Amino acid sequence: MAEGAIIARVLASPLEVDATAWNALLALQSHPTPFMRHEYLAALHESESAVPHTGWTPRFMTLWEGDLLVAACPLYLKSHSYGEYVFDWAWASAYEQHGVPYYPKAVVAVPFTPVPGTRLMARDAAARQGLVQALCQWCEDEGISSLHVLFASDDDVLTGAREGLMLRHTVQFHWKNVAPTLGTDVSSLPTESVLAAVESHCDSGSAAAGTLAYRDFDDFLAHLTQEKRKKFRQERRRVAEAGVTFRWALGADITADDWNFFYRCYERTYLEHGNPPYLTRAFFQQMADRMPEHWLLFIAEREGRPIASSLIAISAQPSSARGQYHSKYAGCTAYGRYWGALERVDCLHFEACYYQPLAWCIAHGVQRFEGGAQGEHKMARALLPVPATSMHWLAHPAFADAVDRFLAREGAGVEQYLDHLQARSPFRAA
Repeated sequence: MAEGAIIARVLASPLEVDATAWNALLALQSHPTPFMRHEYLAALHESESAVPHTGWTPRFMTLWEGDLLVAACPLYLKSHSYGEYVFDWAWASAYEQHGVPYYPKAVVAVPFTPVPGTRLMARDAAARQGLVQALCQWCEDEGISSLHVLFASDDDVLTGAREGLMLRHTVQFHWKNVAPTLGTDVSSLPTESVLAAVESHCDSGSAAAGTLAYRDFDDFLAHLTQEKRKKFRQERRRVAEAGVTFRWALGADITADDWNFFYRCYERTYLEHGNPPYLTRAFFQQMADRMPEHWLLFIAEREGRPIASSLIAISAQPSSARGQYHSKYAGCTAYGRYWGALERVDCLHFEACYYQPLAWCIAHGVQRFEGGAQGEHKMARALLPVPATSMHWLAHPAFADAVDRFLAREGAGVEQYLDHLQARSPFRAA
């Protein structure tokens, strides 16, 4: 092999990739999340949560320059479309109606995890471009119907669009620890550039970063409209009057009993909807063993008994050589992930999944709380709409053309939906 040549290797398991090399590459990315860490992806595999018999066959794409990993992504062959949160069932149905196989398809994603972030890890733009080209070429060579890169970062989207992948936009709801200062229309909402600047200040340890953050939960409430403040207080009062209290545990302080109780709640949520849970108990055991610092657990109790829980993920703690953080979590992002309850209490879901986590985020200087896929009800809890983007390549020219036209129509609808939502801001005018 000539010096500097890049070769592609497709691996049948995340365990075939060196964890240190994978995580080092992830650390170079503009939008890393804990869900792209090797430990997380390996746990999905080893716990048999995302494996061939559940419809996720690993085919991790890697690019190498000698022994150096220069680009990589979690690629899976899928025999269904469950656990993705970007819905293409209509596409699969159209293929079937025309006698064309849609499955298996190729998906670059973190299984069961609708969290935007880097999917195409690369040391530079050229390596990322090479990774996209390698993915499409591999799909062509293997006769795969389509390639889907889900919840991609801006860098991913820029590269994918240049390589001709089709873009699809959906809407999520995120909370920012930044007090709005203008009116309630779309121009009043903090722009992504402003938020990026604030987060940059946080990451640099700047004392100025805290000037826009909420002082406490009451300060946050004060920025809401009167109607929303009243709703928050009513819902919280109902939970308190039902005799429910909360405690939280972080990292290694989450006990084995806590994890066991959480899994009972998590499993109950799925079973109540007639489905088995995506994630096994063994997966969460690996999280406790290998990534404890990334998990925050809230447990609701009544009369001394636990009755519900919600599990929140936290991004890596930023480092500060100057030690100027007022909290070691300043600049971090929290992710609402899983919840469940063994008893029904009015408004308990809102308290466990939004109010308790938001209060914790404010108290600890967390910059963002991402509420996950869908759920317009989240906006009433001050999570604001943001676009999330996926990328798609279809091998069949006629279907690719039809989907491209569909996405243009759908995209216009998403833009109108965002405008509609942003005009209903829960924050009061200054």
